[in-house]
Amino acid sequence: MAKSPADAAPRRGANPALRLAAIRRWHSWMGVFIAPSVIFFAFTGIIQIFSLHEARGGYHPPALIEGMGSVHKDQVFRVKPPRPAPTPAASPAHDDDAKAGGHHDDADGHADADHAADHAQPAAADHAAKPKLAPVKVYALKWFFTLVALGLIASTVLGLWMALAYGRDKRVLWFALAAGALLPVLLVVV
Repeated sequence: MAKSPADAAPRRGANPALRLAAIRRWHSWMGVFIAPSVIFFAFTGIIQIFSLHEARGGYHPPALIEGMGSVHKDQVFRVKPPRPAPTPAASPAHDDDAKAGGHHDDADGHADADHAADHAQPAAADHAAKPKLAPVKVYALKWFFTLVALGLIASTVLGLWMALAYGRDKRVLWFALAAGALLPVLLVVV
């Protein structure tokens, strides 16, 4: 019986089923390793969508929320010190100084640009103090992205569960999960 040219040539690749199994294994390891970061970025993304990591008006975020927002944006856990409340006694002196044509210097000797801008354009300052209402489509997009982030969190948690419950190499998977959770924390802390 004659062999076809395809049968006569040696096989270059491994069994496709074995290749697919190896790809699945690597996919599980990588997915479990990056899962903590995916969950973190999805969660802090929701926080940033609604600006819950920034102080404004009477709202001051908890230090942990502010720090997580800083890690998301700047890769550094940083909490801004609270701004001191303006003292009523200091305001008339600034007004007199501005009327006299002078300028206010801060502790470093730099002119206070915010103070000068407030006095130069009081109408603009009043306008800026009033919060602008965002269009409905902005709110709709914020909620859509919030649903996407929640879906990403849920999908990642389900993937973790499937990998850890049904994976063959549980030790490697648990090690990958621990490394993926601890490595970013160590890099931020150290």
